[in-house]
Amino acid sequence: MNITIPSTGIVLLIGPSNSGKSTLLQHWVNTDILSPSEIISSDTYRTLVSDSNYINFQGHSQEEAELLYEQYFAISTQAFAVMERVLEARCTLNKCTFVDATHLKSEERQQYILLGKKLHVPVCAIVLDVPLEELLRRDTMRNDPRGNKRIKQQARLLKSEKRLIKKESFLKTYFVKEIEALTLTRQESPLYLNVDAGLDIIGDIHGCYDELLELLEKLEYEVNKEGYYIHPQGRRFVSVGDIMSRGPKSIKTMDFFERHIERGLAFMTDSNHGWKIARWLDGRNVSLHHGDELVEAEFMNYENTYGGTQTAALKARLAKCLLSAPSHYVLMNKGLASAVVTHAGIRDRYIGKQSARISDFCRYGDVQELDISGKPIRNDWYTEHQTSQLIIWGHDPKINPLRQNHTLNIDQGVVFGGQLTAFRYPEQTIMSVNAYKNYAGTQNNPLLEAKAKRFEPPNIAAFLTGFAVETSYLGAIQIGGAQAKAAIDSVSHYTVPLEQLIYIPPTMSPTPQTSALDNTLEHPAEAFAYYKKHGVQTMIAEKKHMGSRAVVLLFKDEHIAKEYIDMEILGILTTRTGRRFFDKEMEYKIVQQLHSELLGKNYFEQFNTNFVLLDAEILPWNLKAQQLIDQQYAHVAEQALMDRSKLVEKLQNTTQINVSEWLQDYQYLLNNAQQFSTIYQNYCWEVQDTSGIQIAPFHVLAHSAETYFHKPHTWHMEMNRLFAKNSEIFIETDYKIIHDEASEQEVIAWWEEMTAAGHEGIVIKPELFVTTYKGKLIQPAIKVRGREYLRIIYGMDYLQTSNLIKLKERNPSKKMRNALREFALGLEGIERFVRGESTARIHECVLGTLALESDPVDPRL
Repeated sequence: MNITIPSTGIVLLIGPSNSGKSTLLQHWVNTDILSPSEIISSDTYRTLVSDSNYINFQGHSQEEAELLYEQYFAISTQAFAVMERVLEARCTLNKCTFVDATHLKSEERQQYILLGKKLHVPVCAIVLDVPLEELLRRDTMRNDPRGNKRIKQQARLLKSEKRLIKKESFLKTYFVKEIEALTLTRQESPLYLNVDAGLDIIGDIHGCYDELLELLEKLEYEVNKEGYYIHPQGRRFVSVGDIMSRGPKSIKTMDFFERHIERGLAFMTDSNHGWKIARWLDGRNVSLHHGDELVEAEFMNYENTYGGTQTAALKARLAKCLLSAPSHYVLMNKGLASAVVTHAGIRDRYIGKQSARISDFCRYGDVQELDISGKPIRNDWYTEHQTSQLIIWGHDPKINPLRQNHTLNIDQGVVFGGQLTAFRYPEQTIMSVNAYKNYAGTQNNPLLEAKAKRFEPPNIAAFLTGFAVETSYLGAIQIGGAQAKAAIDSVSHYTVPLEQLIYIPPTMSPTPQTSALDNTLEHPAEAFAYYKKHGVQTMIAEKKHMGSRAVVLLFKDEHIAKEYIDMEILGILTTRTGRRFFDKEMEYKIVQQLHSELLGKNYFEQFNTNFVLLDAEILPWNLKAQQLIDQQYAHVAEQALMDRSKLVEKLQNTTQINVSEWLQDYQYLLNNAQQFSTIYQNYCWEVQDTSGIQIAPFHVLAHSAETYFHKPHTWHMEMNRLFAKNSEIFIETDYKIIHDEASEQEVIAWWEEMTAAGHEGIVIKPELFVTTYKGKLIQPAIKVRGREYLRIIYGMDYLQTSNLIKLKERNPSKKMRNALREFALGLEGIERFVRGESTARIHECVLGTLALESDPVDPRL
């Protein structure tokens, strides 16, 4: 006899003492069929908890026997409690476990059946039904005989229980009389799928057969003579389900997948529409609606054309394929379970398991109830996902692929006029094709509903206790509750309306290490060293304008702006805290002039865009910092000059004693005050109208069709020149390229000359806008400020030896960490804006950046 067991679950061995349970399991261990760790034995656990697994009841009085039995019962109770805990742990980890005990009573077996249901694993039974004579014979050969009375009781009990065992809800039950010829086969889990040469996971198709073929061709699959789509590199494709219903060609799509699945070229998970259609095809009484009735209509036409016999055969073939689809696939990449494919979602504890409850969850998601229109109200199951496994799913159409908390939705509503999406794994890239038409119409169209709700405000309550933002560049970024509340307060009182709040520029870190040179705090050499350490060979040095960081958003016309920010304006300029940069009157004048200049350059037509989004610096500094200048720098400079001048004058007039050392010290301090007074004034000038305002754009962040994070900084600088050409407001930014030691020295000399003349400094960047090293994001920019400029940051006397020694101990690690997170959040928000996602989705990126800005960091860094 051959016994077949599942890859995961519980196998109960049932039988009296001496029936050969332990002997059988040991034989399978000795022949490498089982591992010792897969066996849980009651005798072993009695020994573990009590140092003995055997109590001899024979030869004792009735009273002694009762005491011994109580002792044995207490030991067994503790042993089985430990066994159950170990068994539960193994089932949770998707292991198969053989339980070696008598299991002769129904209530004992029911405990394991209930445990299997709770943990979503199958329970099988192997019943060793050995004749009583053989049981008694074997008992005489044991070192620890159980006794004739006990063996006979157990044999009688098994005989009476056999009828019940057959009715109990085991996945499989095997009755065995002889173990000598017994073999064991272990099933492979149908839920595990090796990535091998790569998988292309395709979102909900819904009968959009033509779009499916176009997508496969775009993925470089080739059609062979038999009509199969084969990838030259051996890749295969996987459907997240719902391959039929709603769309125009459900039969063709189902037949296509069935043929490819049979050849091992494709795979498909179970789904809500798939499950219903499968049962209908199988002849069950199923009510078809929500697009499933279109499948029935297709089959009626098919039967009219090909007849009843061929239609019945097709139905049977497709039903078998759909009914055998697993609830989910666990993708194995290099031996690791790294991703999961399912239709509507899955809980972490369900992954790798199969049960009716799991199948329902994977088909429908976390449905709590129906609304008044009969639509399901779904909970966001993905918020509970806690592992690093990527869960790829569909079912709930989104305008664009949506990453949230290590999950990815790839249902872009092709049947509703959206797109058909493929997620390439393990590359984790996305390809898509547009729907040929909206097959489902306008009624109950989730894509149209989502677009109509694009500008609905987010639920602020969802952010109050903290939140996470999934980014393409840094994964999930966690935001604490305290920081979230500070950001919400800022948004509530100070920023522009949410629809206009697209991007908050990230903070910028200074050099990770302070300068090794005496009398210098920051120097370009440390920035070069950081980037070279992280594999960057080519860098760019840009002049750092001393102004105020700003975001400039300009539209082709006012009507187009309405589509993007729900307001008819030509543009908006915001600060790096999300506030309006100018008053409305001044902003109107500047935007009008900038817009006129772009029209003169034919900019919007040249780049085929509806808008341009710029990261820029607006000068002069006093536009936004006048109050700070008046209250801090000017006042401090005035007092220092007055006090130090008087002290120098008095010391110069002192003749009674030698004060030359004091005089020298105070002349040095007076010189510091004079330089301090001069420095901040270099960045200020009077502004009467737009002619005194300068804008230096250094990043073209996005146009309406794409972002420009893939472009090198040299491209951004060339675009800067384009804006500055023949402009009264845009100005050009000087820059130099660094690629060897000679160019490093040239940049250092440039920095020294520039900062000596009073300019702030430079910004060193890697050549590429987004740069990673060993898979990790590195600093997008490092600022290197000049010796004189740093007086207004660290104080006019910061270069005194005692002060400088302390300052060189500064630790910018928190600033650097926040700079990376804010950078990733900013890019994510812009990408969502360009994709046309909702205000709520864009807003969480902005809110995350503002929250990080509220995190206390040394403001001088």
